[in-house]
Amino acid sequence: MANAVFTASESSAYDDQIEAHYHFPNTYLRQAELAIDDWILYYEPRRTTGPHSTTGRQAYFAMAQVASIAPDPNKAGHHYARIRHYTEFDHPVAFKDETGYRESMLQREDGKTKKGAFGRSVRILPAAEFHEIVRRGVLVGLEPWEDLQSDRTAEDPPAYSPREVLQQLVSRKVRDANFRRHVRNAYNNTCAVTGLHLINGGGRPEVQAAHIRSVEQDGPDTVRNGIALTGTAHWLFDRGLMSFSDDYQILLSPHGVPDGLEKLILPTRSLLLPAEALQRPHSSYLAWHRHNCFKY
Repeated sequence: MANAVFTASESSAYDDQIEAHYHFPNTYLRQAELAIDDWILYYEPRRTTGPHSTTGRQAYFAMAQVASIAPDPNKAGHHYARIRHYTEFDHPVAFKDETGYRESMLQREDGKTKKGAFGRSVRILPAAEFHEIVRRGVLVGLEPWEDLQSDRTAEDPPAYSPREVLQQLVSRKVRDANFRRHVRNAYNNTCAVTGLHLINGGGRPEVQAAHIRSVEQDGPDTVRNGIALTGTAHWLFDRGLMSFSDDYQILLSPHGVPDGLEKLILPTRSLLLPAEALQRPHSSYLAWHRHNCFKY
C-alpha cells in the first residue's frame, strides 16, 4: 500500500465523479494499484477549463481511500478507482509556499518545478509528506458545540496525531460533524430555501446540513451532496415534499405541503447558492432525490 496524489478538475476529459470514482488510463495503473486500501489526496491543477486556463487553485483539496480498481467496460485501456471515505479539506493546501514544496519530487535541484513530474496525474507520495499535507488541510479541533470529547476545551486543541486523525475520518460521528461544518460554511450559515440566517446565543448556527442523496443510500459526505436548510425546510425535503431541479429551482409536491409553509420559501423559488461553483449541488444527487424521494 502507498499514499498517492490524484489530479482532478471539473473540466477533466475523464469520467470522474471523485467522491465515488476516479477514471484514468493504463499509464497510471501501477501507481493507482499501490494505493488500494490506502489514502490518497486530490489535487486541483492550475488549468481547469481549457488550454489557457489559469483559474485552478494548484492545491490539495480533499482526501479519500481507494477501495478497488476495475477496468472501464466501455473504454479500452482505462480503469476506475472506486473511492470511499471522501473527505474535503477545511483549508486547501498550496503545492508550495515560502517553506518549500509539499511534494519533494516536484522540486528540481535549482529550486524550480519539475514540470515532467508535475504533469503526471497520479503520483506516489511519501508517507511523511502525505501526513504534512493532511495536517495543514484538516481541522483537528471542532467547533465548541461539536466537540466530541467533553473534557477538551476550545482553548486546548489536541496535538496532530496522524493515526488518530485517519481513524477519526472514518468515524460516522466525525464525518457528520465535518459535513455539517463544510456545508454551513459554504452557505454562510444561511438556509438555501428561506434565506434565513439565524445564530443562537452560543454562536451556533441554527441552519442544518442536509444530505441530498442520503448516507443510507451511499450518499457521500461532500458539500455538493449537501444543502443548508432550516429545520422546517429540512423536514419537507426529507419527506419528499420538496426537491430541486437541475437549474436549482425549488419544487414543491402537490401532495401534502402544510398550509402556510409556502410563505417561508424565497419568492424567486430559486435556491440561494454558494459563491463557489464547485460547492453547488451536483446534478446527479439532485436527480437521485427527485427520482427516489420526491412526491410528484
